[in-house]
Amino acid sequence: MASCPPYPTHTGGDPGAGTLGHAHWWQRRWVRYGALSTLLALSGLIILALVRQQTGTEGFLVGLGLAVLPVPLLLATFRWLDRVEPGPWRNMIFAFAWGACAAALIAIVANSFATHWIATSTADPHGADTLGATVIAPVVEESAKAAAVLLVFLFRRRDFTGILDGVVIAGVSATGFAFTENILYLGTAFGTDQLSGGSGLASVTAATFFVRVVMSPFAHPLFTVLTGIGFGVAALYSERRRLLRVLAPLGGLLLAMGMHATWNGSSAFGDYGFFAVYASFMVPAFGLLTWLVIWTRQRELRTVREELPAYAAAGWLGPADPFALGSMRARRLAREYAGHHLGKAAARSVARYEAYATSLAFLRHRGRRGRADADFAVRERELLAELWARQAVARPALAYAARAVSPMVPVWPLPPGPPMYGHAPYGAAHPAHPVYWSPPYGSYGPPHGPASHGPGAPYPPYNPYRSP
Repeated sequence: MASCPPYPTHTGGDPGAGTLGHAHWWQRRWVRYGALSTLLALSGLIILALVRQQTGTEGFLVGLGLAVLPVPLLLATFRWLDRVEPGPWRNMIFAFAWGACAAALIAIVANSFATHWIATSTADPHGADTLGATVIAPVVEESAKAAAVLLVFLFRRRDFTGILDGVVIAGVSATGFAFTENILYLGTAFGTDQLSGGSGLASVTAATFFVRVVMSPFAHPLFTVLTGIGFGVAALYSERRRLLRVLAPLGGLLLAMGMHATWNGSSAFGDYGFFAVYASFMVPAFGLLTWLVIWTRQRELRTVREELPAYAAAGWLGPADPFALGSMRARRLAREYAGHHLGKAAARSVARYEAYATSLAFLRHRGRRGRADADFAVRERELLAELWARQAVARPALAYAARAVSPMVPVWPLPPGPPMYGHAPYGAAHPAHPVYWSPPYGSYGPPHGPASHGPGAPYPPYNPYRSP
């Protein structure tokens, strides 16, 4: 997730403001951020203390050093998936912190309490452990990890627009959870080896590391991604489809619990039950979900190429923008071109332009399918304003990138004068949003003239057939 939001932030008053325009103290943003940060910090301190108590200081340090190894790879994978419409880094940081701290604390407390209660009630400790691993743990852990996805879905709705957003938030939350859990398991295994004298490849630590870090680092993310897909499906539909927006996340959560229970119960299938479940169930499921998220990413790029030409024909985007923005290679070349000629600030401006344009394409796609929310027109105007503010830097860079990727790329001719307003090139506008292009700067349209072209402009007049 990138450092810029997919939608510009409102510059108006706090939506929680009272009649006099002043928000209550508990509705202020810094209060909410402070409360959330304090909650996560306290959860982190408590869970670290509990893990250290069970593993000892030396075991905790060994577990921490080994558990951190798969984390960069998993985070880089989810970051790569999110490059089409990058969201803010703060969402990824929150999801990881929630999984590693709050979700892990909820799981360790609830699992221990439930297992102890069952063992006490039934006088069957072994049966309680089995029931706890196959029933209680999947329900508790998947619900705790899914809470991060739910919070982003509810309170960062503009950053949550599709399936890949759900996959990324769910996967990062599960990565944080697995990180803390691996510290506990690896630290406990190291303590066992210290008591038994085990060492080397025959040690319990080596076996635990092989199973949890080498063979199945994707296990927890794989389970929780199903919940993320459910929330992603809900994000694709408008608020009018309330039943679907509830059933899709619930169905994904139930699937995640079922897969988690099957994985945890593999030991009950005999000496080779783990490997049988791994080969016949986990690997195919991982392959299927990998194909799904890659296909979804390619579909999103195709949506960008199909939706943005309408804005290019209206003059809001450059002629080569739709093609360049629909290619990850062209996007990278555009950022590199701007950074090489104008510096890092220009490269960041192009990256923001790409993010806003992608969000605009998805917004129009939902609108044309009748899935737009009530604030469609407001969001569209905000995005167009952000794009217009950066077009002088981004258009030449994207034009260069489009020609570098495909010299014969077709472009939409720019109409003379400023962008058109109130005109839908695809025909009649959808009833939910009768005006596709409203001027973000009032009835006189966006600024044009010397500020972006002509004498004194930082760039020569835009020509998509000439190298910028």
